[in-house]
Amino acid sequence: MAQTHIPTMIRDGVVHLARLLGPKPKAKPRDMTGRQVIVTGASPGSMGYAAALQLARWGADVVATRRRDPDALQQALRAELGTDGGSVTARALDLADRDSVSAFADWYRERSSALHVLVNNAGILHDLLALRRQVERSADGFEVHWRINYLGTFQLTSLLLPLLLDSAEADGDARVLNVTSHQHVRGRNERLFAELAKHNPWDAYGQSKLALIHMAQALHRRHGGTGRFRALSLHPGSVYTNLVTGGLESYTPVRPIQWLLAAPVKVALLSPLQGAQTTLFCATDANVQGGRYYDRCALSQPSADARDASAAERLWTLSEEWLAQP
Repeated sequence: MAQTHIPTMIRDGVVHLARLLGPKPKAKPRDMTGRQVIVTGASPGSMGYAAALQLARWGADVVATRRRDPDALQQALRAELGTDGGSVTARALDLADRDSVSAFADWYRERSSALHVLVNNAGILHDLLALRRQVERSADGFEVHWRINYLGTFQLTSLLLPLLLDSAEADGDARVLNVTSHQHVRGRNERLFAELAKHNPWDAYGQSKLALIHMAQALHRRHGGTGRFRALSLHPGSVYTNLVTGGLESYTPVRPIQWLLAAPVKVALLSPLQGAQTTLFCATDANVQGGRYYDRCALSQPSADARDASAAERLWTLSEEWLAQP
């Protein structure tokens, strides 16, 4: 691991320990009746799943996505939700596949004439233990964290943006939430425009999360002037989710002792519902500020690189050029 990350890791460890032992932030219940919401990356065991359920319990009409087997997701959501709150509809969405993203956006536009909250929660972290050095790529040739965490999210948001803006105008409030990570501090702006010389999955993950902060800020600068539309980013905390369990399962030699490795990690991290609290806060609180970064249900400060508007604008231009390609 690069030497430059060691002080950051030590600091993060101290901060996390203090937060683990202290009180956990919690979003206040809100009446979401009549609000149309999409939550991506909502497989059981995820923060997206916890957020989708809670928003539905508060009365929202929620569409929850996962990459495959939406029927199983639908059954799980209905079993937990019962008759409590609004409705949840499960749908397949693969952010690494242009056609899947386009098909989902088409389906949603046919289903609903409004969209008030888009929660861009879906994401991956492959090679959790950073044991592999070969770059993993998507079918269309991109580094996989960049393709799924950022480019797919940019495409989805762009396709649904007209509906969000119309809903903001009609109902006075629509918002985009990019669920990012404190690991964005591992990202560097110069690496946004050139592939990493030496692959490290955590650095690649950090790059994608830095890009999501830039995207939210650029989006808000373009469309947040009236105050009716807001785009923002948030760090949910260090959470025990499918990223952790799936990351451990991906190592064949580790599988027999996965439970032994997972047990202390599970104790040390937030639960999915605890991790979803900042998402719930940003999705529902009337006073959240567009273009900003939230942590623990409060305003926070991202890295210096994440506050560079010129880098965000350059990335936005390149992302639009990619989106325009056939």
